[in-house]
Amino acid sequence: MSGDDDSGGWHLTESDPAVFTQLLKTLGTPFIVDDLHSLEPDALSELQPIHAFIFLFKCLPLAPEEPRGLAGEYDPDFTGFFAHQTANNACATLAVINALGNIPSLKSDSRLADLLNFTTGMDPQTCGMAIVSADWLREAHNDLSPPSTISLDGLGLPNKTEDAYHFVVYLPVLGCVYELDGLKPHPVRHGTFEDSDNGWLRKAREVIENRIATYPPSAIEFSLLAVRDDPLPAMNRQLELLQQSGNDTKAAEMLLKISNETSRREQWAFENSLRRHNHIGLAHAALLALEKAELLQPAIEDARRAMRERVEQRRRNGFTGMDED
Repeated sequence: MSGDDDSGGWHLTESDPAVFTQLLKTLGTPFIVDDLHSLEPDALSELQPIHAFIFLFKCLPLAPEEPRGLAGEYDPDFTGFFAHQTANNACATLAVINALGNIPSLKSDSRLADLLNFTTGMDPQTCGMAIVSADWLREAHNDLSPPSTISLDGLGLPNKTEDAYHFVVYLPVLGCVYELDGLKPHPVRHGTFEDSDNGWLRKAREVIENRIATYPPSAIEFSLLAVRDDPLPAMNRQLELLQQSGNDTKAAEMLLKISNETSRREQWAFENSLRRHNHIGLAHAALLALEKAELLQPAIEDARRAMRERVEQRRRNGFTGMDED
């Protein structure tokens, strides 16, 4: 959740698979994160096995309470791992840790294993404080979310309340689908699911879709990510078997899949390198060049005109709170 106070040195994080996958790799896990644009069974089957969903949503503090049947029920006797969020902006990494702490087959580096072992038996608040106090974890979190290098302090600008967004995780634990939200006092149990490979996914889909249905029909301020096994090792093993068996056609198909997945990782690496870079100097040089060519003022007017059109379009669609400047 975003905010200027009580951040404890934790920076805002993008809801992007490249960012979350890099965090999971830094933690030494065999998982990646993929964007989900649909919860239909066919879309989910391509990503199996899925261990958890990370859900980003816009906080609506003035919205009416969710009906009891949609909100699940608190489980104060939850025996799995659960930590509270004790620092602003840490909710993305906290969602990841809350998920990883409840995956029985987890293999990770020694630092994460030591942290999870250290917090065993702690209450959620103390556990959350231990997590945000881990310097190495905060550095991993901040690696792809650098702080802003532009300060607006002292300009006399009016204070505006920014929209707040928050990450939570949905996953199966002991035969039930749970929602782990670091801002809630306890894990939320959303009921049992059928004992099958896709049983928990069907239940989670129902819960998430009901959650989205509590927002206005035109709302799009959501993001859903799936934590799943990294497919590359299995693909490489399958390719080796196909080559050994002399099945050249299937081997060629698998080689194409590996190439596509590798290209995607290279794109993620490029995007992450851009996130680490400070672009202020480039932007400053571009503005100077536009001014020298007497193109800066026309560009400003074009931008203002485009912004007015966007604001008007959002107002026609029922959105409010967006300024033209």
